[in-house]
Amino acid sequence: MHRGGAVRRGARALLPVAAVLAGGLLARPLPAQAVPRGTVDTLTFWSQALGTQKRAIVWLPPGYATQPARRFPSVYYLHGLWGSETDWTKQGRLDATLDSLTAAGLPEMVVVMPDGDDGWYTTWNRLFDISVCRREFKPRPGDDTDASYCVPWPHYDDYIAHDLVTAVDRRYRTVASRAQRAIAGLSMGGYGALTMALQYPEVFRAAASHSGVVSPAYTGAHPFDGVPRYAQSDAALRESWGDRMWPLIAPAFGADTAAWYARDPLRRAQRLAATRRDLVPAIFLDCGTEDGLIDQSRVLRAELTRLGFAPAYAEWPGKHDWDYWRVHARESLAWLAQQVAVR
Repeated sequence: MHRGGAVRRGARALLPVAAVLAGGLLARPLPAQAVPRGTVDTLTFWSQALGTQKRAIVWLPPGYATQPARRFPSVYYLHGLWGSETDWTKQGRLDATLDSLTAAGLPEMVVVMPDGDDGWYTTWNRLFDISVCRREFKPRPGDDTDASYCVPWPHYDDYIAHDLVTAVDRRYRTVASRAQRAIAGLSMGGYGALTMALQYPEVFRAAASHSGVVSPAYTGAHPFDGVPRYAQSDAALRESWGDRMWPLIAPAFGADTAAWYARDPLRRAQRLAATRRDLVPAIFLDCGTEDGLIDQSRVLRAELTRLGFAPAYAEWPGKHDWDYWRVHARESLAWLAQQVAVR
């Protein structure tokens, strides 16, 4: 999944983002001592869907402390495979980006960065032996998440959309409404953001994916030639993901095309469009031009456009790494802030 010019943009779709940035956000950075800073908090809560305690890092905007009667929109940022709840602050420096953008005029939001293990933000196709998981799990140095990593019930979608959202709305002064709640993520987290916004449209108004696994069954041409082609057999799925990645995704997605299609963002968008078209979330997609996952974003963009839901879309030079995500998180933040702004 970590596979690897000119910039391509959906000009109309990204004009609002470009206008916000050009209009002041980052145009004139303030001196470090003049930037009002948000507060980084840690939320620990019980997840009934997973059957364990989980944690999330929460960035509270400067106005949270100075305006005690005010409630704020909330945006959730999901990490990728092999990540944790600290990725977006430690590696992505999202808190520093938020401080800078907010000082330059970004509407204030509560930003939540949860621990998603390697769970793909979905209900797994099969349970695993928790005793084996606990025996074989090797935490990174300084990481104490082994007790919460091996969960008895891998319902990672319900965990985010229900348990985490409820815990955040109870603990912080957020607006407990779909209209002012959105979700984003990178790589595995990009998949999770899109699928959860489509599965729980009453919870999330908008979703953004950076370099996401957003067309996981795509097996067509590279570069994408405009003709979406998907795996038609279990063997084709396994071949497309390879021996290294298959064991990391098959337990969650399943080993057959029916299970994969049930979890596919496009199929979920099609089902939602057929039943509650008014609830289809706004979607933002971007990917680096040197990223091996770029065709997945191109495919989903084409398919959503055919459905009548053209996403905001961008391709910038870059790979599947933090150098790319650190720079371009500002675009998704600006776009999401527009989606959840008070109307």
